[in-house]
Amino acid sequence: MLGLVVTDHLFSRFPDLPEGQLAKARAAVVSADALAAAGTDLGIGPDLRLGKGEDASGGREKGSILADAVEAVIGAAYLDGGIEPARRLVLSMLADRIDTAARRPGSDDFKTRLQEVAAQDGYGPPVYRLTESGPDHHKRFHATVLIGGVARGAGDGTSKKEAEQRAAEAAYGARSAGME
Repeated sequence: MLGLVVTDHLFSRFPDLPEGQLAKARAAVVSADALAAAGTDLGIGPDLRLGKGEDASGGREKGSILADAVEAVIGAAYLDGGIEPARRLVLSMLADRIDTAARRPGSDDFKTRLQEVAAQDGYGPPVYRLTESGPDHHKRFHATVLIGGVARGAGDGTSKKEAEQRAAEAAYGARSAGME
């Protein structure tokens, strides 16, 4: 439902946008990060029913849980009222993010941006080294990104993907600042 509404809105609102940019914009809006941000904006965390362990470990602010909750709310709106109420809900939560993503597609995808500049600079694709810590119910991940065998950035997160994105963002920022 989410993907359908976002895709329809993008195509209707930005009919001249090239297919690749439409795909990047859609991916940015339906990502776990965007949905978690929408969940935070909605203040959905306090209303979640969590197990004791997840609650005690900060689950109400955990991006993956917030993103899943937003998807569940969208699904419930669809099951309760059909496509139109679900569409209105999605657009009320995400219309601004959709428009921003369409104007700057892929701007939050630092892994892709870093891969593009690494290739442009004559290097192979970035390599990510991951470590993890903490108990299973509260894992933390640390990523270091290497370009040409040299560590260029590091980042932490509650998922491997988040840690890698943060590492790529750090490396991309360092490159942009001229700290090659």
